[in-house]
Amino acid sequence: MDTARLKSSTWEGTKVLITGGAGFIGSTLAIRASERGADVTVIDSLIPEYGGCLYNLDPVKSKIRINLSDIRDSYSLRPLIENVDILFNLAGQTSHMDSMKDPHTDLTINCMAQLNLLEICRQFNPNIRIIFASTRQIYGKPAYLPVDENHSINPVDINGIHKYAAELYHGLYGKVHGIRTCILRLTNTIGPRMRIKDAKQTFVGIWVRQILEGAPIEVWGGEQLRDFNDVEDVVQAMLIASQDKNCFGKVFNLGSEEKVSLLKLANMLIDLHGSGEIKIMAYPPERKKIDIGDYHSSFARFKDMTGWEPALTLEQTLRRTLDYYSDHLSVYI
Repeated sequence: MDTARLKSSTWEGTKVLITGGAGFIGSTLAIRASERGADVTVIDSLIPEYGGCLYNLDPVKSKIRINLSDIRDSYSLRPLIENVDILFNLAGQTSHMDSMKDPHTDLTINCMAQLNLLEICRQFNPNIRIIFASTRQIYGKPAYLPVDENHSINPVDINGIHKYAAELYHGLYGKVHGIRTCILRLTNTIGPRMRIKDAKQTFVGIWVRQILEGAPIEVWGGEQLRDFNDVEDVVQAMLIASQDKNCFGKVFNLGSEEKVSLLKLANMLIDLHGSGEIKIMAYPPERKKIDIGDYHSSFARFKDMTGWEPALTLEQTLRRTLDYYSDHLSVYI
């Protein structure tokens, strides 16, 4: 991994704004950017359904600014964006099932708010750099594996449609208005600070809770293949992309060469924890309709551009995740 771009000297005094900054990825990013000397402000609505948690920011709470606001509120965004160097745009509604049950809320968060944010940047800070966190979900059911950036776009749920629309907004504002935007399509991101009280963010979170509480891990299906990225590797990718001028105007997949079935993943958790059991379950009908089957990404384009590749193995990620929640379980349930 090319870490030269992440020297502290390149971050000292850099004004960083992170939307969704009290969430899983956003808080980890805030911690790492602050450690490098950046002047960090985070925005988070702390709406319970969306995963923000102030405890996530505890390691840097005295070093950063925390603004409790909603990205749907354009009036609160303007003063926060005006003097920012880099915007890490992570706020969003992530639950696929919630997007199907309440598509209008998903629309306001994942589309309208994104458009408003870009308009504020165009009007008041056109020199800003934006890293937008998108999702593998836009591809839908893969036609081939690993999925690269040339794969067709065919979302299977409302969330995927809206995230792709937000990508197009970012791309358009780059081409037409010259705003430097880079889009990173994330695969399954896991690690400390992820949501574990339910499966709105990632199914691995609820598995971690189940195993630590002594309940069976509920595995739906089990044969589906997935790849995973440690949150630290994802944050590293975002930091690198924000410093590399060659990344702007482009779209990249993140991902891993490690791919495992869901059943193997559950067994890895049990082996690392030292105990546990698995309960194989049939897919609920409402989820089966939007299941994408096997999925894993090619990150070759981003690696070729920046030198980035995952530094942490899946086993390392699962071990440190279990350790983290063994110590902090009560905070997150």
